[in-house]
Amino acid sequence: MERLDSGLAFLLQYENIAWYEDGAVRILDRRCYPRTVSFVTCKTHEAVAQAIADMVTQSAGPYPAAAMGMALAAHECRGRSEAEQRAYLKAAADCLSHARPTTAKRMARICEQMLEAAELAFRSGADVAEAIKARAIEANNSRYGKIAKMATYLVDRFPDDGTILTQCFAETIVGMMLKEARARGKRLRIFCPETRPYFQGARLTATVCYEMGFDVTVITDNMPAFVMQTEHVDVFTSAADAICMDGHVVNKVGTFQIAIAAKHLGIPYYVTGAPDLVHPTVDTVRIERRDPKFVLEAMGVKTARDGVKGYYPAFDITPPELIAGVVTDRGVFDPHDLHRYVADGADAYEVVV
Repeated sequence: MERLDSGLAFLLQYENIAWYEDGAVRILDRRCYPRTVSFVTCKTHEAVAQAIADMVTQSAGPYPAAAMGMALAAHECRGRSEAEQRAYLKAAADCLSHARPTTAKRMARICEQMLEAAELAFRSGADVAEAIKARAIEANNSRYGKIAKMATYLVDRFPDDGTILTQCFAETIVGMMLKEARARGKRLRIFCPETRPYFQGARLTATVCYEMGFDVTVITDNMPAFVMQTEHVDVFTSAADAICMDGHVVNKVGTFQIAIAAKHLGIPYYVTGAPDLVHPTVDTVRIERRDPKFVLEAMGVKTARDGVKGYYPAFDITPPELIAGVVTDRGVFDPHDLHRYVADGADAYEVVV
């Protein structure tokens, strides 16, 4: 199998996202990367779920982490009867898929695919953990391939010497859009908002851009409107944690306000991803509220005085009228016309960006 992570930054290599081996899952700790390169080693699938909940990995990282966690669960229950193993794996799938609420339905689909791989292994007598690991790698490779197609449509929207504003860490699509731009000889200038409180834009997106040879500048979360106005930004782009069938986009908190400013300034906002049939309307999305103490500190250093309260919604919702297009592996769709994407059975779960 050709590895489609070839030519991408360190952070996007399969082994550096989440990897099952020798009875453990190793996950790159994105909370401290790139200043510190360390891995969290999980010896149980519950520990994998906790690592996902604790933001050890984020963006699209939880999906391969959950898949590898299923391989670990198979290792944990080896030697039991097939009926007991099936029950154990089903419970593990529920545990892993609900590690974070906003993406639970997509995570459940990933875990279902791993259960299908386990069932085939039971029937053939193969090692269940290794069969799930192989399916996890195959699923990740398929996802990378579809995102590479998505990147071709997105880069079509970039001028040859364009200035691009990103938001948070859009995982694989960042690497694939830069790989595609590089192949076309496009010299892009990229601005990355820091995205507090975890600073994913500053630490992760900017690192990927730098490692792949692009001019990249970090800005704070309250600078996008000014930067768009004064630095001649051509395109604002982000991924999405959920794209509802009614055209509403759920993404890292702060996306909505950037989209408002972009619309006012006449700058197109292209969101990358696939429409979610499990979210027919935005009312089906649960916005995750995380520990408010994280907004009262910066990378573990407290910045607010004792007694001050914090508020931390992890995501916000951008309405379709602010979105120029939804960029998928099958082309660019109007956000009001997303049912065309799934009209002939496209699987949104394989293109989490």
